[in-house]
Amino acid sequence: MKTKFHPLRLLSVLAVGALTLTSCSSDDSEVTNEQEEVNAQISVETINQVDEIDLVDEELTNITLDIIASAEADANGFAAKVSDFLPPCVTVTTVVTDTSVERTVDFGDGCELPTGNTLSGSYTISHSVDTDAPSRTFQVQTSDDFFFNDISVNGSKTIVRSINDAGNPNANKTVNLDVVWPDGETMSYSANKNREWIEGAGTGFWGDNVFLLSGTVNFTNRLGVSYSKETVVPLRREWACRFIVSGVLELSREDATVSLDFGDGTCDPFGTLTLPSGEEQVIRLRRFLAN
Repeated sequence: MKTKFHPLRLLSVLAVGALTLTSCSSDDSEVTNEQEEVNAQISVETINQVDEIDLVDEELTNITLDIIASAEADANGFAAKVSDFLPPCVTVTTVVTDTSVERTVDFGDGCELPTGNTLSGSYTISHSVDTDAPSRTFQVQTSDDFFFNDISVNGSKTIVRSINDAGNPNANKTVNLDVVWPDGETMSYSANKNREWIEGAGTGFWGDNVFLLSGTVNFTNRLGVSYSKETVVPLRREWACRFIVSGVLELSREDATVSLDFGDGTCDPFGTLTLPSGEEQVIRLRRFLAN
């Protein structure tokens, strides 16, 4: 469960580097040293950066599968829109051959989605023409000028869409992205993920969509430092909220591992970071937009 925090405490947590605690006991000194070491290895800034790339991946998956579902509905003669998620500023151009389909999704110089994220440039979706297959595979490739809010995103992903044993739409993904922030920070990101659509499928309204997200991620910063991330409790993402509302992750670098708990379902930017010592810190996850 997320807890309330004091602004001064938040400032101390967001500082990149070690936390400084004052104590006279040797036990407290050992805990302080452990916290300093872990925070130096896995900073809140790093956690925020990979969380933002997670959001890029989520939105690209949402857009891609929304476009595919709408195209399938049109091909089957359904008049109603599958979703009202994409605004008119998004242009989709389709080229069809005997065996394949390529769709170019163009956001122009900047197109704001209902979630508040602004995308520019374009990306492509490629797939076979077999619309009756129980499982379908889609290849996604960004253009060189593709931006998500103010960060440059270059890379690809493969999405395998199916229906799982629970009868829910499911997307299994392999993702490879290189990201550059405006301040020059970079990150290479590779992931194997799963997205289960548990609420809102087929309603035609994007705001009631709810997904459970899980998987593993490996990422490397501009200094060549590598990290890994694994879902411990599936993450609940509601489209009406840009933040993860519940679920638990573990993030590791070398022998240091911390856990991040996104809370009890409340839509807010806060999570609880637990150090190996058991010390808990409330952190703010920015996801691009100030809250």
